[in-house]
Parts: sequence; C-alpha cells; structure tokens
Amino acid sequence: MTSHYAVLGNPVAHSLSPDIHAFFAKNTHEDLEYGRVLVPEGEFAKTADAFFEHCDGCNITVPCKGDAFKYADELTPWAQAAGAVNTLKKLDGGKILGDNTDGRGLAADLKRLGIKVAGARLLIIGAGGAARGILKPLAEEKPAVITIANRTFEKAQDLAAAFPGIAAAARLGEARGPFDLIINASSSSLKGVLPAVDESVYQGCGCAYDLMYRPDGHTLFSDHAKEAGAARAYDGFGMLIMQAALSFALWRGIMPDAELACRHFR
Repeated sequence: MTSHYAVLGNPVAHSLSPDIHAFFAKNTHEDLEYGRVLVPEGEFAKTADAFFEHCDGCNITVPCKGDAFKYADELTPWAQAAGAVNTLKKLDGGKILGDNTDGRGLAADLKRLGIKVAGARLLIIGAGGAARGILKPLAEEKPAVITIANRTFEKAQDLAAAFPGIAAAARLGEARGPFDLIINASSSSLKGVLPAVDESVYQGCGCAYDLMYRPDGHTLFSDHAKEAGAARAYDGFGMLIMQAALSFALWRGIMPDAELACRHFR
C-alpha cells in the first residue's frame, strides 16, 4: 500500500525534497509518493489537519517550522532543543510526532566531508532559528568551544546560556579567532550580503560552511570565506540531503544511502 508524504511551506515550488525522497524510495524499494503542499499564510494547522487525514508524514520548510513545533502532539529531544520542527510523523493512534533533523543532518555532512568537530573551535554566525536548530547536535560532538556571534548580542547570550561550558557569546563584529570551523547560520546569503564579521576570523580557519545552498555549490559566503583565508568552504547542500535521509528513516524505519544521493544530485 502506497504511503504519502510531502513538504509543507510557502513557497514550496522550488523544493528539491520530492526528487530527493523519490531517489531514496527507489533505492530502498519503499512504496511511497512525495509531493508539495503550499501553506497559505496563517493556515498551517488547517493545512496540516487536512494533510494528515490521508497522509503519513511531512517535511516542514520556511516559514512554518515554528507552527509545526506548536502543532505536534509529541516532540523529540532535538525538536525541543531547536524550538522548531522540520519533520512530522503520524503515529499509531493518530498523534503527531515532531522532530528536527537539521542539526543532525549538518553533523552528518561534516563527518562526510572529513571535518572534525570534536575538540574544535567553532564560530556560529547568527542566533536565530537556524543556529538554535544545529546547536544540540554540534554540542554532542564535544567541540572545545562554540562561539555564537550575532548582531543583537542579547540573542547570542540567550542561546549560549542553553549550553553552559560549551557555548560563548560575542557581538558580530567582535568575534576573534582562531577558529577551526565557521558556520554561517544567518540569512545573509539569502539577502545577497556578507555577515559583518571581522575579516581576520577566516584566516587560518580550516573550514567555512554555509547552511544555505545553491545549485552550483557556491554561495556568497562560501566563496568569500575561501578568498579570505579559509582552507575549505562548502554550501549546505549535503546538509539538505542528510537531514532528508534522517526524516526518511523516521518515517520508514530504514536509513537510505545519503552519500549516494549527494553524488547523484551533485
């Protein structure tokens, strides 16, 4: 019997999720269909209710991750830590489980790329939902320190306080290296601007990673970081694949070959 899944958000026409999950289904021999559902502004709960009348699970994209967090009947520890949900699953009995696979997807992609987090000095640029979503999985890798730099210092402080002994806060232009890994969790790449960090942070940096992605693998941030001194720089396409694989595993009980998918789509 065919199971039905989709990505919910606004906009969703550009989403690669149907292609990714079709690839996973083909390679795991799972019988499912995956589509796109546009959520009208202010109508997430109504849209989700209608969706779950006949469907089994969904991914959530902007701007609905906070709405999905409130909608879920149960939350995984990763969703609780993130304060946002990117995956919903209908459980036996009809209750809805909310998960967040973004941070674990990032951690998995860093491992795929050979980037060591344990014992490393990390700089996270931004203190919004994207940063909050990746902190728990990164902290579990036991880095030496995670510095959270944000234009609004109080937001960085609040986020760092949730991970005492691991995370520290800094004003965006005052963060100073050396750093082994710099992660851009701000929306700067979407806006076509560079984050206002001191240029010295890139010098001697082993890797820069942008959570945003582009079809050609180059974002404004990743290209600039490489030019400014980072040894390596990546966009977030691998994270997209890895977080999708974790959603698929939650729904189907089988982990697809995410590395094969990375090679296939790039």
